[in-house]
Amino acid sequence: MIRGLAWLLRVILFLALLGFALSNVEPVSLQFFGIPQFEWRAPLVVILLVVFAVGALLGVLATMPLVMRRKRELSLLRAQSKAPAVADPDSPTVSSRSV
Repeated sequence: MIRGLAWLLRVILFLALLGFALSNVEPVSLQFFGIPQFEWRAPLVVILLVVFAVGALLGVLATMPLVMRRKRELSLLRAQSKAPAVADPDSPTVSSRSV
């Protein structure tokens, strides 16, 4: 039931975005600080798609250092948990309680 509702919402969203794309096919001009040499003319939906893709790519690239650090920490913890525990003779034991 929930899967069917999720698919119905996806289809509705897809049709809404398709309608948006088909109704915005007029070319628009995108300028960089008003410099005529840096003008790009394309349909609005293409410009929006490119801007969204660039933003998503920058978001993924911004999180990559954190992801790589976490993967490295996880692999070190897994390696430590597989290593046999060696008792340190200099460490104090907790077997006796002082009152």
